[in-house]
Amino acid sequence: MPAIRAVVRSIDIFNEQLGRIVAWFALALVLMQFTVVLLRYVFGLGFIPMQESIVFMHAMLFLVAAGYTLLHDGHVRVDIFYGGATENNKARVNFVGVLIFLWPLCAIMTWKSLIFVGASIRVWEGSPEGTFMPFWLLKLMLLVFPFVLSLQGFSLLVKSWFIMTGQEPIDLPEHEAEGSGV
Repeated sequence: MPAIRAVVRSIDIFNEQLGRIVAWFALALVLMQFTVVLLRYVFGLGFIPMQESIVFMHAMLFLVAAGYTLLHDGHVRVDIFYGGATENNKARVNFVGVLIFLWPLCAIMTWKSLIFVGASIRVWEGSPEGTFMPFWLLKLMLLVFPFVLSLQGFSLLVKSWFIMTGQEPIDLPEHEAEGSGV
């Protein structure tokens, strides 16, 4: 069991750090959008690569940070039942949810995205506007999303199993949990 605890902690730390890094895209996105609006409406200038970078940051913010959101229990759920449940019942819901909903969804997304992303990479798809932006990289995020979510799903599955079987829970190490927001 120490090995599985180490794997779960590693997954949690990976998604924690990845989420912290990607969270900075929110600030960059707001600043970039402000700059685009300022340039367009005050100076009458348009800069397409800046506009496209907003799309990139937005995609990365939501797709790459999905594991971080799951780690911090931030995904939408029906709290009318879950909110007042005991820890053991929450663990059951999470355990079944990963097996029946999360992993099949991630598998379908990976399967469907492979062809789409593969075609984009094969031709090194760029921006339809003719800029330097590598759209194949943007589409690659469609594979990063189910990957980080599946990893964190494994962590949630194991943590839920430990709670359901009465074992000591696995928590994020203190130095990693502190200051988890940006």
